[in-house]
Amino acid sequence: MVKPRLLLLSDLFGGESPEWIKPYSKTLASKFDVHYYDVLKLGGINASDCDESDIHSQFLKGGIDKAVKTLLDFEKEEVTILGFSIGGTIGWKASLLGLKVKQLVAVSSTRLRFETEIPNCKIKLYFGENDRNKPNAEWFSDLNVSNYVFENQEHQLYLIEKNMVVICSEF
Repeated sequence: MVKPRLLLLSDLFGGESPEWIKPYSKTLASKFDVHYYDVLKLGGINASDCDESDIHSQFLKGGIDKAVKTLLDFEKEEVTILGFSIGGTIGWKASLLGLKVKQLVAVSSTRLRFETEIPNCKIKLYFGENDRNKPNAEWFSDLNVSNYVFENQEHQLYLIEKNMVVICSEF
């Protein structure tokens, strides 16, 4: 039997195969055909000699839209998405524009707070309690989106092994 396709969409820092993404790939490979995308490459972002705020600015000035378009060009069949930070936002937007998504799990995707439409798929969002940019309670209520907040956790909660276990259990 063919396994369903799972896309892992990196965070803002991307990278060829960052160490932190490997436990997700390994854990989920028993259920999925796992494919990793570096969102910097999807968005045509040049991160050399850039700090976090420069990279973020490049995403806001067209990089998110380019990443979404590139993802739509690459993926033609149904997928499940696990997106981290900006990767979750890219997955959300691609789904709204026609990417066939069965399930979207987004972790620390704080830019979703600006979204007013929800994709037509199963959705679960994870945020850290101390992430000051997470959507507010009204946003979750208005969009009727399932979410889980990790107590005493920051934005990069997805780097912590005990949190990885919880996130991977969503699948």
